[in-house]
Amino acid sequence: MTRALTEEELQQQAIAEGVSMHPYDPAWPKRFSEEKGRLLRLFPDHLIEVQHIGSTAIPGLQAKPIIDLMAGVGSMEQVLQLVTPLRASEYLYLPDLNENLPERRWLLRHHGGHRTHHLHLVEHGGPEWLRLLRFRDELLHNPELTARYARLKEEMAGRYGQDRDSYTRSKSDFIKAVLDKG
Repeated sequence: MTRALTEEELQQQAIAEGVSMHPYDPAWPKRFSEEKGRLLRLFPDHLIEVQHIGSTAIPGLQAKPIIDLMAGVGSMEQVLQLVTPLRASEYLYLPDLNENLPERRWLLRHHGGHRTHHLHLVEHGGPEWLRLLRFRDELLHNPELTARYARLKEEMAGRYGQDRDSYTRSKSDFIKAVLDKG
């Protein structure tokens, strides 16, 4: 008989989870809306706006089946104040992964050892807010660009499937080129 994993083991499994691409799922926008609603109910006085970002926000684009949400607050001080209550609301905060993210805080939510949501807390209307929205919007409005990004993601997932950090870094030049172009 196999024993059930502890919550800590499930968390570690979600943190170490590899990269795998899935075809676009039309349920992703609904999953975003549900989590957005939950966050706005939990933090009505703190969150100014919640946006769907990342590949799951782009109809037709393959993606890791993890919903990326960007929640805007009034200042980075407010972002830092939300980390503790978010941890009490089913999100994991990993300090080591946030060391190099001065413009935001990143948290993850999981179920059964698999990541379900990534939450990016940023200053509403600030440079990082605008940058993330701009990249999403470029993909939404440019099918050729989206197709190129899909090919890159597939190639990098094949190359770095068990190394999430390398996978993410491998896309940075593409993202920078898109943002520098505009």
